[in-house]
Amino acid sequence: MPTTITRRMVELLEPICMVTYSAPESHAELAALGHRTYWDGYFAGRAAPLGRVPAEVVHAAFYSFAEGEAARHIPSAWDTVSPEVSFDAWRRGSAASVRRLVGAELAESPGLARAADLTTKAAFGAPTNGRVIYAGWRTLPVPADPVTRLWHSATMLREHRGDGHVAALLTAGIGGTEAHVLAALDMGIHPPESFGRIHHLPKARLAEVMAGLRERGLVDADGHFTDEGRETKARIEALTDELAAPPYAALSPAELSELTTELEPITATLVAAGSR
Repeated sequence: MPTTITRRMVELLEPICMVTYSAPESHAELAALGHRTYWDGYFAGRAAPLGRVPAEVVHAAFYSFAEGEAARHIPSAWDTVSPEVSFDAWRRGSAASVRRLVGAELAESPGLARAADLTTKAAFGAPTNGRVIYAGWRTLPVPADPVTRLWHSATMLREHRGDGHVAALLTAGIGGTEAHVLAALDMGIHPPESFGRIHHLPKARLAEVMAGLRERGLVDADGHFTDEGRETKARIEALTDELAAPPYAALSPAELSELTTELEPITATLVAAGSR
């Protein structure tokens, strides 16, 4: 499966998933259950497919969070309500965001229903070997409602890709906080320590990470990419794309073309509304 296809699928499916984090409905649903903060709801919802596991397991599966961050929310978030209830609220709110942002006509269209069907076929088309979060999603019932099913299956594919990204980072010897630094530089954020996902970490910890990246020749004295650092980031992304390909092999060339066609207006509408 050419990596150009997996990259195109990321472009088309990511905005469907990202409404979970950029639109208010899922947070409102989780807050209504008693989750006190955004991050309580985030960990309760996203980790729910793993079952009621210890914080150490969530930390290992999520990979990119700093030491101790998962433990601030797990298992206390699940003492509020069960993982299953949190997940249902998280998914319900996310689907409501998609439905609102794309509008009733597109949400109820045959094209969206067909996109949901094909996305679901792809989402169940890969082996679970080494894919911890994806394997958890494979155990969940698939929603009947097309909008909810589209979000569900698109997010399932995102978690499949995420599991592969963790493997690519491990192969390159890049830790979770280091990965955020490289991502920040790739997005043009400087200094990378100001990136929203890591700026709250202790300054000593960030200084240690930056020193390690300089020692490895991945960033220079001013905290910018070196050529080696940029090449390392590119290799990680290329391997991530390669590892994300198996689900799309479940679709015929005609189905892939049809899926692209049906997703394009949905994604364009979501991106115009700010989801990307």
